[in-house]
Amino acid sequence: MDFSWTPHRFSGGTLALDVANSVILRFSPEKSLDRFAVPKQIDSFAAAASALSGDQKHGAELVPTKARNRPLLLSLREATDSYFRVAVSGIDDRLLLAQLLETAAAALRHAPHDQSLEAATARSALQLIAGTERQRIRICGNCGWLFIDRSKNRSRVWCDMAVCGNRQKAARHYHRTKEETA
Repeated sequence: MDFSWTPHRFSGGTLALDVANSVILRFSPEKSLDRFAVPKQIDSFAAAASALSGDQKHGAELVPTKARNRPLLLSLREATDSYFRVAVSGIDDRLLLAQLLETAAAALRHAPHDQSLEAATARSALQLIAGTERQRIRICGNCGWLFIDRSKNRSRVWCDMAVCGNRQKAARHYHRTKEETA
Protein backbone atom coordinates (compact mmCIF):
# COMPACT_ATOMS: atom_id res chain seq x y z
CA MET A 1 0.00 0.00 0.00
CA ASP A 2 1.41 3.34 -1.05
CA PHE A 3 1.34 5.98 1.67
CA SER A 4 2.72 9.48 2.08
CA TRP A 5 3.00 11.61 5.21
CA THR A 6 0.81 14.70 4.85
CA PRO A 7 0.67 17.79 7.10
CA HIS A 8 -2.46 16.38 8.80
CA ARG A 9 -0.38 13.46 10.10
CA PHE A 10 1.64 16.01 12.09
CA SER A 11 -1.28 17.63 13.91
CA GLY A 12 0.07 16.74 17.35
CA GLY A 13 2.11 19.91 17.61
CA THR A 14 5.26 18.17 18.80
CA LEU A 15 7.30 15.22 17.56
CA ALA A 16 6.52 12.94 20.53
CA LEU A 17 2.77 13.26 19.94
CA ASP A 18 3.16 12.90 16.17
CA VAL A 19 5.00 9.62 16.75
CA ALA A 20 2.31 8.49 19.22
CA ASN A 21 -0.31 9.33 16.59
CA SER A 22 1.28 6.98 14.04
CA VAL A 23 -1.39 4.44 15.04
CA ILE A 24 -4.60 5.36 13.27
CA LEU A 25 -7.85 4.76 15.22
CA ARG A 26 -5.91 3.17 18.08
CA PHE A 27 -9.00 2.19 20.09
CA SER A 28 -11.01 0.72 17.24
CA PRO A 29 -9.43 -2.73 16.68
CA GLU A 30 -11.37 -3.44 13.47
CA LYS A 31 -10.22 -0.14 11.91
CA SER A 32 -6.85 0.41 13.63
CA LEU A 33 -3.79 0.80 11.43
CA ASP A 34 -0.15 1.05 12.53
CA ARG A 35 1.70 3.33 10.11
CA PHE A 36 5.01 2.10 11.55
CA ALA A 37 4.27 -1.56 10.77
CA VAL A 38 6.24 -1.16 7.55
CA PRO A 39 9.89 -0.14 8.18
CA LYS A 40 9.96 1.97 5.01
CA GLN A 41 7.20 4.15 6.48
CA ILE A 42 9.26 4.78 9.64
CA ASP A 43 12.12 5.99 7.44
CA SER A 44 9.86 8.25 5.40
CA PHE A 45 8.31 9.54 8.65
CA ALA A 46 11.73 10.84 9.76
CA ALA A 47 12.10 12.84 6.55
CA ALA A 48 8.54 14.20 6.70
CA ALA A 49 8.83 15.05 10.41
CA SER A 50 11.90 17.15 9.70
CA ALA A 51 9.73 19.44 7.62
CA LEU A 52 6.26 19.09 9.17
CA SER A 53 6.43 18.27 12.89
CA GLY A 54 5.77 21.14 15.30
CA ASP A 55 9.08 21.12 17.16
CA GLN A 56 11.21 19.97 14.23
CA LYS A 57 10.34 22.59 11.62
CA HIS A 58 13.38 24.50 10.44
CA GLY A 59 15.63 22.26 12.55
CA ALA A 60 18.22 19.74 11.49
CA GLU A 61 17.16 16.83 9.31
CA LEU A 62 16.12 13.78 11.35
CA VAL A 63 18.05 10.59 10.73
CA PRO A 64 15.88 7.47 10.23
CA THR A 65 15.89 4.88 13.00
CA LYS A 66 18.36 2.03 12.56
CA ALA A 67 16.72 -1.40 12.19
CA ARG A 68 18.06 -2.55 15.58
CA ASN A 69 16.45 0.49 17.30
CA ARG A 70 12.99 0.19 15.73
CA PRO A 71 11.60 -1.85 18.67
CA LEU A 72 12.89 0.90 20.99
CA LEU A 73 11.12 3.58 18.93
CA LEU A 74 7.89 1.56 19.07
CA SER A 75 8.24 1.15 22.85
CA LEU A 76 8.80 4.90 23.16
CA ARG A 77 5.71 5.54 21.03
CA GLU A 78 3.54 3.32 23.23
CA ALA A 79 4.94 4.74 26.50
CA THR A 80 4.36 8.29 25.24
CA ASP A 81 0.81 7.53 24.19
CA SER A 82 -0.05 5.71 27.43
CA TYR A 83 1.37 8.37 29.72
CA PHE A 84 -0.05 11.47 28.02
CA ARG A 85 -3.44 9.86 27.34
CA VAL A 86 -3.83 9.25 31.10
CA ALA A 87 -2.32 12.65 32.00
CA VAL A 88 -5.03 14.40 29.92
CA SER A 89 -7.61 13.12 32.41
CA GLY A 90 -5.68 14.75 35.25
CA ILE A 91 -4.31 11.53 36.70
CA ASP A 92 -0.61 11.54 37.53
CA ASP A 93 0.30 7.89 37.03
CA ARG A 94 3.80 7.39 38.42
CA LEU A 95 4.16 3.92 36.90
CA LEU A 96 3.41 5.23 33.39
CA LEU A 97 5.71 8.20 33.98
CA ALA A 98 8.52 5.88 35.11
CA GLN A 99 7.99 3.71 32.04
CA LEU A 100 8.16 6.74 29.74
CA LEU A 101 11.28 8.08 31.46
CA GLU A 102 13.02 4.69 31.28
CA THR A 103 12.14 4.26 27.62
CA ALA A 104 13.24 7.80 26.77
CA ALA A 105 16.53 7.23 28.60
CA ALA A 106 17.09 4.00 26.68
CA ALA A 107 16.36 5.77 23.38
CA LEU A 108 18.87 8.50 24.20
CA ARG A 109 21.44 5.97 25.39
CA HIS A 110 21.19 3.72 22.32
CA ALA A 111 20.64 6.33 19.62
CA PRO A 112 23.50 6.18 17.14
CA HIS A 113 23.09 9.84 16.25
CA ASP A 114 21.83 12.87 18.16
CA GLN A 115 19.38 13.67 15.36
CA SER A 116 18.05 10.12 15.06
CA LEU A 117 14.27 9.83 15.13
CA GLU A 118 14.26 7.94 18.43
CA ALA A 119 16.57 10.45 20.18
CA ALA A 120 14.57 13.44 18.92
CA THR A 121 11.32 11.76 19.97
CA ALA A 122 12.71 11.06 23.45
CA ARG A 123 13.81 14.71 23.85
CA SER A 124 10.41 15.88 22.67
CA ALA A 125 8.61 13.64 25.20
CA LEU A 126 10.88 14.83 28.01
CA GLN A 127 10.23 18.47 27.09
CA LEU A 128 6.48 17.79 27.20
CA ILE A 129 6.77 16.19 30.65
CA ALA A 130 8.73 19.11 32.06
CA GLY A 131 7.18 21.97 30.11
CA THR A 132 4.09 24.09 30.46
CA GLU A 133 2.41 22.68 27.34
CA ARG A 134 1.65 19.45 29.17
CA GLN A 135 -1.54 21.06 30.48
CA ARG A 136 -2.58 21.88 26.91
CA ILE A 137 -2.54 18.29 25.63
CA ARG A 138 -5.94 17.13 24.42
CA ILE A 139 -7.45 14.08 22.74
CA CYS A 140 -9.15 14.69 19.38
CA GLY A 141 -12.92 14.22 19.57
CA ASN A 142 -12.93 12.53 16.17
CA CYS A 143 -9.83 10.37 15.66
CA GLY A 144 -8.53 10.07 19.22
CA TRP A 145 -5.09 11.50 18.45
CA LEU A 146 -3.17 13.47 21.04
CA PHE A 147 -2.48 17.13 20.24
CA ILE A 148 -1.40 20.36 21.92
CA ASP A 149 -4.16 22.96 22.11
CA ARG A 150 -2.36 26.21 21.39
CA SER A 151 -5.55 28.20 20.89
CA LYS A 152 -5.88 31.38 22.91
CA ASN A 153 -8.90 30.20 24.92
CA ARG A 154 -7.81 26.52 25.07
CA SER A 155 -11.00 25.31 23.45
CA ARG A 156 -9.81 23.17 20.52
CA VAL A 157 -11.70 19.93 20.20
CA TRP A 158 -10.07 18.44 17.10
CA CYS A 159 -6.46 17.80 16.17
CA ASP A 160 -7.08 19.35 12.75
CA MET A 161 -10.18 21.40 11.94
CA ALA A 162 -9.78 20.83 8.20
CA VAL A 163 -9.96 17.05 8.59
CA CYS A 164 -11.44 15.91 11.91
CA GLY A 165 -13.54 19.02 12.53
CA ASN A 166 -15.11 18.83 9.08
CA ARG A 167 -15.78 15.09 9.45
CA GLN A 168 -17.55 15.61 12.77
CA LYS A 169 -19.60 18.53 11.45
CA ALA A 170 -20.57 16.57 8.33
CA ALA A 171 -21.59 13.57 10.46
CA ARG A 172 -23.75 15.79 12.70
CA HIS A 173 -25.37 17.37 9.66
CA TYR A 174 -26.05 13.94 8.13
CA HIS A 175 -27.69 12.64 11.31
CA ARG A 176 -29.68 15.83 11.81
CA THR A 177 -31.09 15.78 8.24
CA LYS A 178 -31.74 12.03 8.48
CA GLU A 179 -33.78 12.58 11.67
CA GLU A 180 -35.70 15.47 10.08
CA THR A 181 -36.72 13.35 7.08
CA ALA A 182 -37.73 10.38 9.26
